[in-house]
Amino acid sequence: MSINRRSFFKALGVTGATFVFGKEAPARPANEEVTEFKAILYDSTKCIGCQTCEFSCAEAHNLPEPEDFPEMGVVRKTDENRRTVVNSYDTSIGEVYVKRQCMHCNDPACGAACLTQAMHKTKEGPVIWREDKCMGCRYCMVSCPFDVPKFEYDSPNPKITKCNMCFERQEEGKLPACVENCPGEALLFGTRRELIAEARRRISENPDVYYDHIYGETEAGGTSFLYLSPVPFEEIGFNTGIQKASYPSLTKGFLYSVPAVFVLWPMMLLGIQDATKDKQPKTEDHE
Repeated sequence: MSINRRSFFKALGVTGATFVFGKEAPARPANEEVTEFKAILYDSTKCIGCQTCEFSCAEAHNLPEPEDFPEMGVVRKTDENRRTVVNSYDTSIGEVYVKRQCMHCNDPACGAACLTQAMHKTKEGPVIWREDKCMGCRYCMVSCPFDVPKFEYDSPNPKITKCNMCFERQEEGKLPACVENCPGEALLFGTRRELIAEARRRISENPDVYYDHIYGETEAGGTSFLYLSPVPFEEIGFNTGIQKASYPSLTKGFLYSVPAVFVLWPMMLLGIQDATKDKQPKTEDHE
């Protein structure tokens, strides 16, 4: 998982230009068509805890088969072998199931922290990781407010892993695997605008069923994975202290005020090391 020299100098040039001219580097060509973000609405009132989403995800991405469902209160996290997990919470109304995965932020902190744009917000909505651009810094892991990206520490060719909303399937006109196979219809796929409207409709028509909040509508600047719950979200393990503004928006002014050398230095060191590593003298073993 290494960036080649050409990619390094290209990334360094883009980053340097950003600071020299005091403007944001363009995320995509100006003439590229802008589409509405695709999103997924998860309704925990409909989830039956069957783990079908976990098994479907594992099959779609060639991951190990998930373990049996844990006891209530045992909270599992996503890891290098699990892009989504379902946990059970003991709440004020009894047991409630919750599916967790990447939130696919509208303005992702992981993408802003990535110096090579390996972590990329697509125009369709999913946040994906691009192996050929990754330099292995793992800034994406540190920056994510939802603690999502994971690193394959035990692999000889480690990768950053996380849910990509089945972006490849979407490109083929298919639904994300978890949505397609959910037997309880707890997952709904569509544009973010449509799903927020649907979530509001459900809350309005069933005020005794739903807690009056759509998690992901405004958290961290908004996300492409949206949640409905029958109880306050802190009861089902969500961080309700997540700010409303996107995290990258807080750092833009700061970055433009910092001398470029401090931001470019890690990239410069990486490039120097990559450019010279093949020229190091080799010693022979004379034993």
